[in-house]
Amino acid sequence: MDDKYEILKPYILLLPALIVLIVLFLGGLVSAIAQSLGYFPLIGLEEFTLNYFVEVLTDAQFLAALRFSIYISLLSSLLSVILGVFLAYQLLKLADDNSFISAIYKLPIIVPYLAATLMVFLIFSQSGILSRILYNLNIIDNMNLFPKMVFDNNGIGIILTYFWKQLPFVTLVVLTVLKNINTSWEEVASNLGANGWQIFWNIYFPISLPSISSAFVIIFAFSFGAYEVPYLLGPTFPRALPVLAFQRYNSLDLSQRPYAMVIAVTLAAISFVLMLIYKKLIKISKL
Repeated sequence: MDDKYEILKPYILLLPALIVLIVLFLGGLVSAIAQSLGYFPLIGLEEFTLNYFVEVLTDAQFLAALRFSIYISLLSSLLSVILGVFLAYQLLKLADDNSFISAIYKLPIIVPYLAATLMVFLIFSQSGILSRILYNLNIIDNMNLFPKMVFDNNGIGIILTYFWKQLPFVTLVVLTVLKNINTSWEEVASNLGANGWQIFWNIYFPISLPSISSAFVIIFAFSFGAYEVPYLLGPTFPRALPVLAFQRYNSLDLSQRPYAMVIAVTLAAISFVLMLIYKKLIKISKL
């Protein structure tokens, strides 16, 4: 009896917190799915239907938002992964006691996204620091001639923010893996005449690929579902999917609520698929 109690004790102690989490999570999820299927008694909708999914998934505004979200998430994630892997490989060659470099590249991780958003706005907007410098140096005749990098349809400001925040995360993940790789393989390859690029491409990269892929999935999923950066730096049209969902949810017209929930459920479904991919990659990396 005592042995069974000891086994169940951690679960019993966690039970109050788990009940709250499960009720809040499942309650919100069930409510969102029900409303996305047209069940919203507050405004007289009491029949389940797929019409809202059909309307949203074929709506031009939704499709534009979906393309925009995929675009900014994919581009920022690819840039972060490519440069993060390169930076990690360069840091691998530095001495372990180089605390200054280690602190500098990790600094963006501890900066909140709102602070990073404000930084990008102050530096890269048409009235920002960079445009003022170029104007005072007579490189541009008017600050309005500075390329539009904030509130633009290309999402440059959003991509810059995500890139600045995600680059050190990818670097840290990949560097940790690279440090655990047996250096004797590199020594053998060097003795056989391989250069630095060949050593990286044929030894370090294949071994660290599952971790690189995992890091990509994590940052892509986050940027795809994030709200604050696209809301503060994004264009009026197209909006990112989370911003579009938030706007429809906050609409004074409650009939927009099912449409908002369809977008939210779609985001949740995509995030769930990405989570499954991430778990698969973790299993591969442990083999």
